[in-house]
Amino acid sequence: MSKPPHPWWKSATVYQIYPASFLDANGDGTGDLAGIIAKLDYLKDLGVDVIWLSPIYRSPLADMGYDISDYEDIDSRYGTLEDWDRLLEGAHARGMKLMMDLVVNHTSDEHAWFTASKSSKNDPKRDWYIWRPGKVVDGEELPPNNWKSVFQGSAWEHDSATGEYYLHLFVSKQPDLNWDNPVVRSAIWDVMRFWVRRGCDGFRMDVINFISKTDGLPDAPLVDHTQYYQPACMYYVNGPQVHKYIKQMHAEVLSHHDLITVGETPFTHDASELAAYVLPQNRELDMVFHFELMDIDSSSESPLLTKPWTLRELKAIIGRWQQFMHGDGFWNAIYIENHDQARSVSRFGNDSTQWRAVSAKMLAIFEVTQAGTLYVYQGQELGIKNFPQTWGIEEYKDVASQNYWNLIKEQRQKAQGKENVEMSDLLNSFAQKARDHARTPMQWNASPHGGFTTGTPWMRVNDDYR
Repeated sequence: MSKPPHPWWKSATVYQIYPASFLDANGDGTGDLAGIIAKLDYLKDLGVDVIWLSPIYRSPLADMGYDISDYEDIDSRYGTLEDWDRLLEGAHARGMKLMMDLVVNHTSDEHAWFTASKSSKNDPKRDWYIWRPGKVVDGEELPPNNWKSVFQGSAWEHDSATGEYYLHLFVSKQPDLNWDNPVVRSAIWDVMRFWVRRGCDGFRMDVINFISKTDGLPDAPLVDHTQYYQPACMYYVNGPQVHKYIKQMHAEVLSHHDLITVGETPFTHDASELAAYVLPQNRELDMVFHFELMDIDSSSESPLLTKPWTLRELKAIIGRWQQFMHGDGFWNAIYIENHDQARSVSRFGNDSTQWRAVSAKMLAIFEVTQAGTLYVYQGQELGIKNFPQTWGIEEYKDVASQNYWNLIKEQRQKAQGKENVEMSDLLNSFAQKARDHARTPMQWNASPHGGFTTGTPWMRVNDDYR
């Protein structure tokens, strides 16, 4: 039998599920695996080939599951490993595949690995994470360098018990793993093998281009004069060993199975940088999520702030990536929504009553006519839009929204010397760009809470389901 001309994943449609917000089967207000199982026929009828689950592992939910405390268990909010097995069986029985979210740049600070690492400088797992002593400047102890966390503030957290700092590129409850330690890499391969043996069909890899940091962890250049901590992505994005480590992942795990793999690669617009992850001869990943389109309307100060864009710019981005190294095997991941992006009909279309349906259909055609593997986010098929500007900051649950709001509020209070400062401009930006818009519960019907739950939803359902 001749080998098929294209791998199966090149013609697949992938549907991303944000489990907390998909369907609640037990009435506790949080979506669960039983709810996903109940909608497998819906997903099959929709034309889904692959279901991608955002993290469902055990987690304290400091960053909605992207802070994992046990890679080999399901968080009780969502169900059990046996529920996952039933979901897999149901998906496979309908001809669909199931991929997991692999979050291995960092863990939760409640993971057993970090608990051991933090316990003593002499613990065998101490160098599973990135620990450094502080530095003294003008008699004051400061973190090891001036790197700013993606979620604001220092990227370092002091541990009083051992007197050192650990690196966390996201929140302090997400300590970065030390990928330079080969034992750590082996442990990650074991995590991947656990899920593959259980039947998982592939992995979406969270911030996979962050796993290698520049030697010496130097201070970042001063570009933001309003604060001490500075953006440092030039020292941890696409680092010196990243391709070595992903090639090893491919050799140790991926090459032995017929899987779909896609890497998330933020802070990278350089096509040659991204090609290195994808070109078949490099034996790394099948495709990556690049961010050039997602950044088209984002201020350089923060992705939560907007900037103007033009249709000409959008067409240029799409045209460039559609043609990029196609003959050499580069493959695109086509997406316009996910759990980290505002709703596309509000962002790139017109979500008014008159134009919402037309805009959503236009964006669907825009997506499906591109060459690449198509990724659809839950609710995108319904044209779900952003929640309204009338919602207050208390409705924004995402740590990125809350932290940035607090930072700007504190800066304005200090600058103006008063407690009550004007914040409506920032709330208007959030109404357009915040990640929270993607995370409102799915709308299934016109019953209370859109049919998402019979209880009180963990996050407010957009009122337009009625």
